[in-house]
Amino acid sequence: MVHVLSGRILLRPTDPERSHAFYGGQLGLAVHREFGTGPERGIVYFLGGGFLEVSGRSETPPSPAVRLWLQVEDVVAAREELLGRGVEIVRPPVREPWGLIEMWIADPDGTQIVLVEIPADHPLRYRPGI
Repeated sequence: MVHVLSGRILLRPTDPERSHAFYGGQLGLAVHREFGTGPERGIVYFLGGGFLEVSGRSETPPSPAVRLWLQVEDVVAAREELLGRGVEIVRPPVREPWGLIEMWIADPDGTQIVLVEIPADHPLRYRPGI
């Protein structure tokens, strides 16, 4: 078994400055570290227990099969905050058949971001032996 110490998602945006403005400004993700210089510099953002690195440049947007799943404490509050920052809500909060409350947004390249709230009574909140 491989012992993973840390992980991150790598995104190569078509317009790095626009993506940095979205993730750091509109979405409000905290910066873990920056590297390089110029418009294609890399910025690594905190994602709770993981990281998102937005660096370099791609001629084509990421595959529509790529999605980010971000757990938030209160998806309705997140919706109001994001609307205030000019983020378009692709799909408003909906309680899914599996019990999670999900809201969808997208980054400037169309990468779907699923904001998820886990209700207090959901089985994901249960931790045996804790």
